[in-house]
Amino acid sequence: MNTQAAATTTPLIALRGVTKVYGQGRAAMHALRGIDLDIQPGAFVAMMGPSGSGKSTCMNILGCLDTPSDGSYRFEGIEVGALDRNQRALLRRNYIGFVFQGFNLLARTSALENVELPLIYRGIPAAKRHERARSALAVVGLSGWESHSPAELSGGQQQRVAIARAIVTAPAVLLADEPTGNLDTARSLEIMELLSRFNAEQGITIVMVTHEAEMAAYARQVVHFLDGQVENGAAG
Repeated sequence: MNTQAAATTTPLIALRGVTKVYGQGRAAMHALRGIDLDIQPGAFVAMMGPSGSGKSTCMNILGCLDTPSDGSYRFEGIEVGALDRNQRALLRRNYIGFVFQGFNLLARTSALENVELPLIYRGIPAAKRHERARSALAVVGLSGWESHSPAELSGGQQQRVAIARAIVTAPAVLLADEPTGNLDTARSLEIMELLSRFNAEQGITIVMVTHEAEMAAYARQVVHFLDGQVENGAAG
């Protein structure tokens, strides 16, 4: 058996029979109803579906922001359900980058300081943090904007800062939850071109939640959610 070839086919992310139930008894709400999903290293996956279909719940589980009620979630072959809270936090910190619809930047800090934040959590020395944050801002086209606060940036620029913050740690996977939801069409396409370039040139696995077919078209795989289940297009 060619072990090297076998290793390349191991999914980065594998969900098996994942369920998520909020509440109990008659008040129970089944957000996920037995999800099976494989995401390979280097994939670009778009998750689509109506509100309440389960896509955001699935995204939260992938990002270790929530845990399944039942089923298996394996990340690089590791059973995430067997990790304690601190271990899940380390997984999130060291392997996963996040981009949110609302940017989630710290208002009273500069673009550079916002990008440095994940490196502070990792204990990276200040000089090295500054260097890596400046480099990340340059990659997203914001050289010269390091000292500007979020209030001094456009929506598209704020999302670029958020993307720089997400990639500054060189994550294995970037989770993007409606990354263009607060942007106009032109800025949305710029952000999607940027994400597509990171995926193609750096091999960063991207999993994106979106309602917009035009944005989903940038992905190589589309997973449709409906009523807590994967309807079709399971990534693998």
